[in-house]
Amino acid sequence: MASRAANKRLTREYQTISKNPPPYIVAHPSESNILEWHYILTGPSDTPYHNGQYWGTLIFPPNYPFAPPAIRMHTPSGRFQPSTRLCLSISDFHPKSFNPAWEVSTILIGLLSFMTSEEMTTGSVGASEVERKWVAGRSRWWNSTGGGSWNGDGAKVQKGNVKAGDGGAKFRAEWAELDKENWKWMKENNIDPMTGNAMVDPNAAASGNCGPAIGGLRRPSGSQAVVGAVVEGGRAVGEEGRSWVARHKMLVAGAVIFTYVLIARLLGDGSGSSL
Repeated sequence: MASRAANKRLTREYQTISKNPPPYIVAHPSESNILEWHYILTGPSDTPYHNGQYWGTLIFPPNYPFAPPAIRMHTPSGRFQPSTRLCLSISDFHPKSFNPAWEVSTILIGLLSFMTSEEMTTGSVGASEVERKWVAGRSRWWNSTGGGSWNGDGAKVQKGNVKAGDGGAKFRAEWAELDKENWKWMKENNIDPMTGNAMVDPNAAASGNCGPAIGGLRRPSGSQAVVGAVVEGGRAVGEEGRSWVARHKMLVAGAVIFTYVLIARLLGDGSGSSL
């Protein structure tokens, strides 16, 4: 339960961010818990996240603003591991570095700035620009269908942390108007709610017309369902982004040395037989 100071502070901050939202950012507290905030970051135009709809949560401690919130981004972005606590100077990973003067808007501006950089930390993932554009194009579908787990029967809202597979119920409960817009967008673009892919129009297919892919919704060749490698303590884990040579450098070095020795021996034998 929020302390009296935290309640008063977060109520004031909600009024402020509602009247003057920072660019690309909207946020509000949950109706049932003022310590649980939901935000949407819209990808800036000059980034691979352009037009992406990135939903996440800030979970504040009862003694806020004297301690920072836990920060998560639930929508896959190619930048952060979905629904994982992020290690940032403005998050609960570093309570001693948090400044009580920082507000919700300050925290979210810092998160957006970090997202559009290439700095790595715990909870970050590595991905190509093409992969990030691809998941940006699928972000509205992911939010409103729970990543394709929607089945049309009204899934129950998950309590606490967002879990994959709730059919978009939690997003719908927190962002009802955005959810309606997302479903309208999916209908207009003929997006399959189960897969997030643009469905082929049988009439267009019969006539031989090949329209362009919708919003980059086709997975880039060679990419994974969850792009990038998870980063722990600032070190990238995994070998998805490394070339075959880099991953087998010892084998390559051994082959080069063996070839050199073999050639040298053959040349030595050739020169000896000519005497």
